[in-house]
Amino acid sequence: MNRIVCLLILLFATSCNYFEKKKVYPEDLLEEELQTFNWNEVDTYPTFTDCEYMTSKEDSKMCFQNTLITNVNRYLEAQNLVVSNDVNDTITLKIKIDNLGLLEIESINIQPETIQEIPEIDSLLRQSLQHVPKIFPAIKRGQQVTTAFELPVIVRID
Repeated sequence: MNRIVCLLILLFATSCNYFEKKKVYPEDLLEEELQTFNWNEVDTYPTFTDCEYMTSKEDSKMCFQNTLITNVNRYLEAQNLVVSNDVNDTITLKIKIDNLGLLEIESINIQPETIQEIPEIDSLLRQSLQHVPKIFPAIKRGQQVTTAFELPVIVRID
């Protein structure tokens, strides 16, 4: 009988750790959650009113980029640029859409030959993006977020 009592006392004394509650801190949960999702992906890309009907994420992205490129091309065509030599360049615009939907050009990569033929090309590209329709920012986990894009613009003048 003494052995059973000693065994029960020993069992209860060592099993108290099983009933201990581990304290969980919100900061730890947040840190763990932030490490689990991909910051390079958004749930929905920035969009225009004309692109809202797109159902797939990739179609929405393409619509957004095509709308920007179309606006740039229309603006440049309206300028009636005259050059002495043919221009055939793919200009890369690095743009940022902030969490309010405001567009900012971070950089423009233009070949020197293009700048020589069209010295005002930088300012023309910047002006062309001032006339885009209202942009709705990207969404990540229900929050509006800032996104960055590279937009290729083909300039071909014969």
